[in-house]
Amino acid sequence: MTRRAILCALLATAALPAFGQSARYELENSLTERAKWRSFGNKDWLTGDPIERARSGRSRVTTYELTHVGGGTPVARLKSLIALAEAGPKGYDAVHVGAKVKPPKPPTQLSLGQILAWIKRTPGQPHAIGRYQFIPTTLRVLIGRAGLSNSTRFSPQVQDQLADLLLADAGLQKFQAGRMSRKRFMNNLARIWAGLPTSSGKSYYDGYAGNRATLTRAYFDARMREFFPRT
Repeated sequence: MTRRAILCALLATAALPAFGQSARYELENSLTERAKWRSFGNKDWLTGDPIERARSGRSRVTTYELTHVGGGTPVARLKSLIALAEAGPKGYDAVHVGAKVKPPKPPTQLSLGQILAWIKRTPGQPHAIGRYQFIPTTLRVLIGRAGLSNSTRFSPQVQDQLADLLLADAGLQKFQAGRMSRKRFMNNLARIWAGLPTSSGKSYYDGYAGNRATLTRAYFDARMREFFPRT
């Protein structure tokens, strides 16, 4: 092998992402699936997410939180579970722990336009925001789908409305109707919210930009069986 060929081989190896073959396959597989959904596209995920998901959006999950997942309906409890994995105790006013420059006010007191302006003027830091830790690319698409104006307040009701769109993308209606397995629905949720584990027990993006699941698969599965016992 010539010196040039050896150099090219070394450069190609160095260019690979810093995660294993299994994690790379899961990432690419997830990108392919997400490209079929209305909220996502490969380009937006690849260009917008590495900074946003460079570290977990919340701190350690406490035992109290694990045993106190509230909600009056199965779907409300599912949303609480997602919030547990993603946002932590600050809930609707949560901001990614890695954001050095915080929004000017708690998120629920800001309009959508103010949040987008904060994102624009603070590049290079994570911006996941709210109870469901919406990242910028996802948030912008969801705002358009919901037909909301920039003057709309990022209230708990609005955050729940946007989360409902993501749950629909994951197949909630099919799952509730018995036309999608619990396992597949859970894995679809894990494609959207990186804090949720896949069947392997890891995040779909484990090892990519330092990503990891914040809940165990056993806990996730037990809660889903509790929330949706007949599905």
